[in-house]
Amino acid sequence: MSLEKIYSLYKTMEQEKVILSFNGVVTADFLTAVLDIMENKMSNLNDSPKIKKKVFNVLVECLQNLYHHIDEEDDLKKMSKRSKSALVMVVKDMGDFFVQTGNYIDKKSVSILDERLKKINSLDKEDLREYYREVLGIGNVSSKGTAGLGMIDIARKSGNKLEYEFLEIDEEFSFFSLNVKID
Repeated sequence: MSLEKIYSLYKTMEQEKVILSFNGVVTADFLTAVLDIMENKMSNLNDSPKIKKKVFNVLVECLQNLYHHIDEEDDLKKMSKRSKSALVMVVKDMGDFFVQTGNYIDKKSVSILDERLKKINSLDKEDLREYYREVLGIGNVSSKGTAGLGMIDIARKSGNKLEYEFLEIDEEFSFFSLNVKID
């Protein structure tokens, strides 16, 4: 990257009010480091403790989703190191926070995730709480050790609908973008 592009990227991130940005492979060590960095950044902001807690909780859920759901070794042979990585950003704009993530997903998973997100977005606060209890009560734990509660939890903790998009990359993969508003 040229030196001019570095400055251009810096100015873009400044204009977009990005307070945290990471692009790379999500590991357990990464989770710990990012949460430590974000905790320090949040402590220096003049926002209420309630909003700081909501942002931090949503970030934790988003990072855990990335960590648990970026396909592991079964797809390692067909995925490049680049497609094993993810993008994580935290933006503060006009008093609202946004946790934004992006990662590659197998195209076979798109319709299932899309349906789950549509259902989550169709529910009000009380119905979301009931749906969480329902999914928790079913107790189906995936091979990755998750019970499918992450996106429900993100919607509950943010108090907002989840904005998302699937961008078709090739015949095997799509790129999943998630934008979570916390106000």
